[in-house]
Amino acid sequence: MRLLDTSNVTLHEFDSHRAPVYAIVSHRWTDEEVTYQDFLSGRNRDGKGWQKIIQGCRIARLRNIKWLWIDTCCLDKHSSAELTESINSMFNYYKNSKQCYAFLPDVEVQQSDPVFYDQLQNSTWFTRGWTLQELLASSLVNFYNAKFQLIGVKTRESSFCEALSKITGIGITYLQRPRELRLASIAERMRWASLRETTRVEDMAYCLLGIFDVNMPLIYGEGRKAFTRLQLEIISKSEDESIFAWTSDKPLWKGLLAPSPYAFAGHEAIEQRDIFQRAPYSMTNKGLQLSLPVR
Repeated sequence: MRLLDTSNVTLHEFDSHRAPVYAIVSHRWTDEEVTYQDFLSGRNRDGKGWQKIIQGCRIARLRNIKWLWIDTCCLDKHSSAELTESINSMFNYYKNSKQCYAFLPDVEVQQSDPVFYDQLQNSTWFTRGWTLQELLASSLVNFYNAKFQLIGVKTRESSFCEALSKITGIGITYLQRPRELRLASIAERMRWASLRETTRVEDMAYCLLGIFDVNMPLIYGEGRKAFTRLQLEIISKSEDESIFAWTSDKPLWKGLLAPSPYAFAGHEAIEQRDIFQRAPYSMTNKGLQLSLPVR
């Protein structure tokens, strides 16, 4: 795990299981990001991507945090092994961070401005697949506008969570208490993801690994098969049948597994109930094998 020293903006490597206290950045990628290769060579330091790094370090220093993680330059995306490990560990990166700084460059005003909420709810940060786990995993998220001014905080007691809940459709309990995430049904978590998108089809599955506490290899080029693999991994660990509570307007799509998270859109209030004896189910070479009560 690479971390930036916020005092001099240099990279250092640590064992992720023994990493020092660090802050972490959540943002939407643009064409001006400073990659790991750019950082090593000193290229691309005049754009907005470099400003994210500098401002992230500045904010962390003000909060007496020496180390910072941001995916642009702390992750070598040219290494498939490193990319696989990092994406499978990403939820924990955010969960284990001391603070998370969410940069919303399309919000230009502060909370006191009459147009603040309109700008906030229209921010593209709330439409991206990857930022969902970053919002849920981090116990403390500070939100910053285009001028890197603090505009809101997500904490256990924060009233700002009410606005976040309205925008994302996520219950306040899950925003304020990340440990309660496991109590949300599979269908409910999929519904949160249905409001978001990723640039690559496969990433719509990969960005949900941590939210469902599963791991799997990355195979870019497999397309929608990635989401099928994700569901199979979830089924192998969970007894929650709400994974089958989806609908699709795709007439050619067959089977019990959904084609994408969008098939769960609009399925509010699907809760996970505790049942003393829940019948096991599994995928076999002939399909799904399960037992359900008949009334």
